[in-house]
Order: sequence, then structure tokens, then C-alpha cells
Amino acid sequence: MSMAISQAAAAWFKRELELNNGDSIRLFPRYSSGGGLHPGFSLGLATEAPVTPGDRIEQEGIVFFMEEQDLWYMEGYDLAIEYHEAEDDIEYIYKAKTASAELQK
Repeated sequence: MSMAISQAAAAWFKRELELNNGDSIRLFPRYSSGGGLHPGFSLGLATEAPVTPGDRIEQEGIVFFMEEQDLWYMEGYDLAIEYHEAEDDIEYIYKAKTASAELQK
């Protein structure tokens, strides 16, 4: 799993959640009736510091991460978070990894 967050998406998070440089956002699977990668789950977020990060990326001074115990949700996928100006909202984009990409690791 790898994560990519566009600069515009990170700026949206900073604005909407009133974050400062050095703050962190945890991405995690949560029970949900909505759709995600797995039935009954969707991607949630919380503003909290990492404890045992399994993956992390910093964008616009904000650390985005998933804890090790949550990585099962993204197994076989990469995550991109993009900003859509027309909707003034973000979108989670799940990209399936290919077998050849897995072999290159």
C-alpha cells in the first residue's frame, strides 16, 4: 500500500479541520453502511498522533498515516486523495495493485 495526497487535498484538510503544521490525520477502517473497499466498512479519519504507523506521508505540513493494525483495509490497493474544486470536497481513490508491481517490491 502506498498513499498519495495532493497539495490541494491537504490544504482542504487544513482548512476544514483547522489543522496546523505538525498535526496528524489518522486514516482507518470504520464500520459503515456505505461503500468502501470492503462491505460494511469505509475509510474514516481522526486528528490524532501516530502510535505505530504502518504507512505515512507528509503533505503541506500535515502527517497522514494508517496504523499497522489498520493496513488490512488497503491490502492490494494504493490510496490517492484528491481535491475537487467544483464540489469543494475530497475524493478517496483506490487503485488496485498489479501483480507485476508487487513483484518489483
